Amino acid sequence: MTFHKEGYTSLALCILFIFVLNAAIQFYFPQAIIIKWIIYILSFALFVIIVQFFRSPFLEVARNEKIVLCPADGKVVVIEETVETEFLKDKRIQISVFMSPINVHINRNPIGGVIKYFKYHPGKYLVAWHPKSSTENERTTIVTENSAGTAILFRQIAGALARRIVWYVKEGDIVEQGEQFGFIKFGSRVDIFLPLGSKINVELGEVVKGGVTILAELPA
Repeated sequence: MTFHKEGYTSLALCILFIFVLNAAIQFYFPQAIIIKWIIYILSFALFVIIVQFFRSPFLEVARNEKIVLCPADGKVVVIEETVETEFLKDKRIQISVFMSPINVHINRNPIGGVIKYFKYHPGKYLVAWHPKSSTENERTTIVTENSAGTAILFRQIAGALARRIVWYVKEGDIVEQGEQFGFIKFGSRVDIFLPLGSKINVELGEVVKGGVTILAELPA
């Protein structure tokens, strides 16, 4: 387990805030023992929250071109047939994973291959489980095509609290299954659009883990 690079600034600000707050309490209320202990406990809790949010666990990814790995930790909130209108423009099976503030917020490539399409969309900050968040919220859209020519589209979607989407890829990059492609801060959602005929291996409400859980098996 390590601390993710996206959390360095947040951790530094957290430590600075804790230091200033505790120094101020010590200076202005040196005899207020109860107040000081309350502040100590709250400071420790804040520090733990920041550290656990930006934790980066070590993973051994079992790569397989026939499967689609979950791109994020969280809970499956959508499994439905829909029409993808931005790039693929055909019917797909959509699976959506909601990431709560307590989840690891690293995003991982569901398949390996070449990134055929990438686009960042500014937008709203509806709650991540809102039906329109997939098309109206701030988001990125990424399409990766594997060596068999199968294309998978997936999106990072900002939520009401998550107002910073980070990505590490661009069009034309060659990526490996399970590698990090981005990060979203403080609660969010990831959508993935699979070919019809894919064998879905998860259920609504199931808790899933990025880079570990097999979402689906691709059709032959």
